[in-house]
Amino acid sequence: MTKKNLNSTSNEDLLSAFIKENNKNGIRVFVAGGSREGNNPLYIRETYNLGRKIVEMGFKLDFGLSNTGIMGAVARGVMDAWNAKRNFENPDFPIQGITTQEYFKLYDSNDDLLKHINVIFAKTLEERKQKLLDADFVVFAPGGVGTLDELAYDCVAMQDGLLEKKPFILYNIGGFFHHLLEFLKSISNKGFSDPVPFIVVDNDFELEVAFNLLKSKFSAHKDVKSVYDSSRELVYELPYFIKRRQNSRKDVIDIIREVSAIRGFGSEDEKATLESDMETAYLEKEIERMYDRLAKAGRDTSVVSYKLARLKRRKRAL
Repeated sequence: MTKKNLNSTSNEDLLSAFIKENNKNGIRVFVAGGSREGNNPLYIRETYNLGRKIVEMGFKLDFGLSNTGIMGAVARGVMDAWNAKRNFENPDFPIQGITTQEYFKLYDSNDDLLKHINVIFAKTLEERKQKLLDADFVVFAPGGVGTLDELAYDCVAMQDGLLEKKPFILYNIGGFFHHLLEFLKSISNKGFSDPVPFIVVDNDFELEVAFNLLKSKFSAHKDVKSVYDSSRELVYELPYFIKRRQNSRKDVIDIIREVSAIRGFGSEDEKATLESDMETAYLEKEIERMYDRLAKAGRDTSVVSYKLARLKRRKRAL
């Protein structure tokens, strides 16, 4: 079902182009995130760039439909990049929003963004979640309990075999998912869940590298499961590609070709050097994240100490 009652012929033509492209084959990205902006402008800036990169990669956006907050920023990034490319290259590129009738009534129907989205109505929130997971891979951006609910649902569905396994990216803007990652590792280590091989990226540079690697894997494989299986390697290899991209400024595709050539035809010394470099890059990234987590833990401890001191003062005042 699509959004009707558009204001002009140009709007109708634009929507028609969206729907036309929406029916074509292509890599679909489901992005989950908050309907609020958060209190750090970095969240909006980075997720707007996420939307632009989706278009630059030739991907298509599926999302839970919102014109506000993080989700609105992603969709506006897609729209702006789509319009810019459309003027020069005319790529028909859609946004597909999936929601319920009840939630749709909450949005401002006069917002131009909503008029350019192919809207699909689900009967229930459960059905909405299932439809969203028809996408080829998933990106989780900062959000609230709704985003957390989506992430937990997807993890459980994959673990229990109710959902086809597919790559999951955590867009860890400003270390947003630090506590969640620690919690997920903890429950896995204690035997309460299977480990989820999240592809964690910290900024839009790393996101672009991960997108290029996933796009390459989708080109090399015929089904999502094969991409998922090989993308588990990506969790380990991603820091190497990020480091090479930063140091050499080569395109990720060229680095992929170099790695494939060494693995396929390189000498034993070249292969050993490559694996050593990958291990080093992985460990360096883990150490960098560990220091960042320690810094955040220190701030958390400071906050707890402050609150504890206040509570003690209140108790003494009784």
